[in-house]
Amino acid sequence: MIMKKNKITQGGMTSANIIQLSQVRKFNVDISDYIQSVLSAENIDFTRRVRLYDLYEDVMQDTHLESVITKRKARLHSAPIHFVNRDGQIDDRMEEMIRSPWFYSFIDDCIDARFYGFSLFQFDRDENGFITYQLINRKHVNPIERTILRQQYDTNGLPFDNFYNLLMIGKERDLGILAKATPFVIYKRNALGDWSQFAELFGMPVREYTYDASDDEARQRLLDDAREQGAASVYIHPNDSAMRLIESGGKQASVDVYDRLINRCNAEISKCFLGNTLSTEAGDTGTQALGTVQKEGENDISLADRKYVLDVLNYEMTDLLYNLGIDTRNGEFIYEESEEEDIEKQLRIVQGLWTMGLPMSDDYLYKKFGVDKPEDTDDRNTA
Repeated sequence: MIMKKNKITQGGMTSANIIQLSQVRKFNVDISDYIQSVLSAENIDFTRRVRLYDLYEDVMQDTHLESVITKRKARLHSAPIHFVNRDGQIDDRMEEMIRSPWFYSFIDDCIDARFYGFSLFQFDRDENGFITYQLINRKHVNPIERTILRQQYDTNGLPFDNFYNLLMIGKERDLGILAKATPFVIYKRNALGDWSQFAELFGMPVREYTYDASDDEARQRLLDDAREQGAASVYIHPNDSAMRLIESGGKQASVDVYDRLINRCNAEISKCFLGNTLSTEAGDTGTQALGTVQKEGENDISLADRKYVLDVLNYEMTDLLYNLGIDTRNGEFIYEESEEEDIEKQLRIVQGLWTMGLPMSDDYLYKKFGVDKPEDTDDRNTA
């Protein structure tokens, strides 16, 4: 019987780890692999997520997908987190913990629960008393049965209650935003492969060599020269014969099809994570007004992410932190308010208030818009 205080160990099969990790299966995937993986993960009675999470690790190598996830996390970190007491004052003792490396990494792993569906953590303290945590490999967790699997394809596992200081965030049956983005990565990868093959076949010119039909040595020399000059297409023929190069019709149209498909896939991935496309790709139909609207939508997603993180810190982690000797019941975690409003938007608001006849101080305007106030300027706008 495993005791309550066991710490989860993860590693290869050569040692007696509670979780024995297996190599991630990558590459050579198509849309049928994705469909089967989702169906297996959504099975009501016998859910299996191993193949799906292998797919997630595979598609995370896509540069566009990585960039939009990085951008979303960067916005999450753009404003610092503080812990304030009931009087609204920052607790200096908590600032040291918040500024520690583990806390920054935890915020990243925390928001990953929205991308992967869930995250399971085990917290502890090291020999110096600092908080540490480990992210439990998702392939070895059954969030529905709340069990930890020794082998990734096991049907039965060890209950969460056998271990101490565990925290699971996310929803039991949620497959995460990556479930929506994965097919677009697969389609794009296949399109890139087809485009590369198309360019190899039709994008390079054909070299033509002629020789005297009676001179076999000249023919051999041409063959040797052709091999040394690269792998492009070559046509070698006697000078008394003829060759015609027949161009394939619609080559430019074919190129446009590949390009448009890849751009469409990138646009859909951007929508999945950022809610828009203009902040990641420069389109030819965008306007400043449209970009402003989409930027506001991206800000809304960022605010939702911050609320998600604060809910985890202020509610789900309260008992866990208390068990680690940190009492957060007399305060709360908050994000520091940032001045990220668009300057033009602020200016329109001020102009509107001024038009309505609302008195305001020059000092307020100088401070609001970051303009230095001359020493000999009077405050003329006060009532």
